Amino acid sequence: MHRHKILFSFLLIMGLVTPMLGQDKTVAERLGYPAGSKLLIIHADDLAVAHSVDSASFDALDRNAVTSASIMVPCAWLTEVADYAKAHPDADLGLHLTLTSEWKTYRWGSIEASDKVPSLLSPDGTLWSDTPLVAQHAKPDEAEREIRAQVARAMGLGIHPTHLDTHMGSVLSKPEIFAAYVKVAHDFHLPFLTVRFPGAEPFIKMLSEKDIILDSLVIASPSVRADQWQEFYLNAVRDLKPGLTEMIVHLGHDDAELQAITVDHPDYGSAWRQRDYNVVTSPEFKKALDENHVILVKWKDLQRLVK
Repeated sequence: MHRHKILFSFLLIMGLVTPMLGQDKTVAERLGYPAGSKLLIIHADDLAVAHSVDSASFDALDRNAVTSASIMVPCAWLTEVADYAKAHPDADLGLHLTLTSEWKTYRWGSIEASDKVPSLLSPDGTLWSDTPLVAQHAKPDEAEREIRAQVARAMGLGIHPTHLDTHMGSVLSKPEIFAAYVKVAHDFHLPFLTVRFPGAEPFIKMLSEKDIILDSLVIASPSVRADQWQEFYLNAVRDLKPGLTEMIVHLGHDDAELQAITVDHPDYGSAWRQRDYNVVTSPEFKKALDENHVILVKWKDLQRLVK
């Protein structure tokens, strides 16, 4: 179940430790903080995939329980997110570039016309269900065409993205697609999620001196038991090291809509997303951030550094 995402999460946790390329100052110093500061982006994935996800994520953004979020442009609830973005111009909203459609019965296709990106689509006309299938079938020029179409669609609805990242790690499926991701980010002067993992040298070589690589990343894995959910996150906050960390959460309400969307997929499913929402909006989580002198930052802050 979602073995691709589990592996991606593992690689992120194990491998995402690297200094910024070509920069003498730390990200903290470039943002005006002391060099040894603990900077944290609390990031909500998957906006637009469901009303339940939007509702929980908007509430968390409004309460400053998360500092940023990213949007799946091909998904059904995009216009709801666009309405929120217009009403909340200061909200830190990026694009969760989507080249996969992973759920069992709820699926989506490309933003670009299907005849222009045929290698991105499975026989049923939807995006491939798994990242390895993207690596196997997707042509880099068609991937870039779809990425640009997703950016254009978001901007056309009045969304001004603060950053780019990747759904299920699909832009990391092979260096040629990663190159398209970097190219689009550079063209729009946006920071983007980058990772270092074993064998990542072909990816890292594509970065410029302005590009920012996170010092660490936190994401829950299926090995975390439901009764240890809050403990996992509180320990992650206590264990933060100086530098820039992103904590990725998947928010939602455990309701009929989200249960139907995530049917037969407990990993990153409805109950999982309710637990994430409960933790990040809890007083215990806020207390841990305060007690550990964590400075919350946004991708919008990083966006100023890459322009």
